[in-house]
Amino acid sequence: MNIAFFEIKGWERKYLKKALKDHSLSFFKEPLSPENAKTVKDYDIVSVFIYSKTDKQVIQALPRLKLIATRSTGFDHIDIRECKKRKIAVCNVPSYGENTVAEHTFALILSLSRNIHKSYMRTLRNDFSIEGLKGFDLKEKTLGVVGAGHIGLHVIRIAKSFGMNVLAYDVNQNLFLAEVLGFKYAPLKELLRKSDIITLHVPYNKYTHHLINRDTIKLIKRGAILINTSRGAVVETDALIEALDKKILAGAGLDVLEGEKLIKEEKQLLYDKKKSKALGELVKDHILLHNDNVVFTPHIAFYSKEALERIIETTAQNIIGFLAGSPQNIISAGVL
Repeated sequence: MNIAFFEIKGWERKYLKKALKDHSLSFFKEPLSPENAKTVKDYDIVSVFIYSKTDKQVIQALPRLKLIATRSTGFDHIDIRECKKRKIAVCNVPSYGENTVAEHTFALILSLSRNIHKSYMRTLRNDFSIEGLKGFDLKEKTLGVVGAGHIGLHVIRIAKSFGMNVLAYDVNQNLFLAEVLGFKYAPLKELLRKSDIITLHVPYNKYTHHLINRDTIKLIKRGAILINTSRGAVVETDALIEALDKKILAGAGLDVLEGEKLIKEEKQLLYDKKKSKALGELVKDHILLHNDNVVFTPHIAFYSKEALERIIETTAQNIIGFLAGSPQNIISAGVL
């Protein structure tokens, strides 16, 4: 079987050559386009990332195409309607970093709860005093998890290992898991009032835009900490700044900032230098980052060796499963 991979990096080639050794593979650094589609017109499978705008023109240039395997969760760069018309299967990578983001969430929590970032900055100035660095235990504190999906559930598991109490808010509730993991569901207002630490794990859409705003922040328990590893616009920036200034919030751990909404997939930061530069310009003079109670990381909660490997592994398994007649992670079914 002839398989072409677009937007591919060197280390990914090595893994794919081994995983798909019985097939003929071609690799391209650039995205799939109407121009280079002609070079793979006899191929059966193509694997792409989000910069490969796989539209009707591209699809029509690939008459033998049976499967498009995108190495992303999103698939709005693919013309699904045309794929259905042509009976071309499309599969994606629905998840790859739940535990990765959850672990990063706790890295932010611990940095704030034990003043690790403040201590580090102090030692850089050859100041080894401990005044003002007294932290607090996580044991028996209440963690409010806003969004108890795949990532949120991983966060809850970690929290329970610290001996924390957990409240969760989600539009979809799994009461069985709540009993097994030992947490309780609560309305958002109750969660905000009772939580010592609030962590956000919701997707960004019209319903979650500014979910944390001036009105909801007023409900937050004074002295609480807010963590955001989801999307920047879930939190209203001005309201967050005001809450920190007024000591409603004792601190914030942020992997995302409002204004980076054009970043739809985390891996964009790896492939698109313009996106990385834009993020750099956004944070350079951001008022939040001048607050010593704010810990910021540049959208790297997803960024672990294992998470990136899972993307390639899942893609390879998607292709192997399709060829074996057992397709998985299918967005649009095709014909083998």
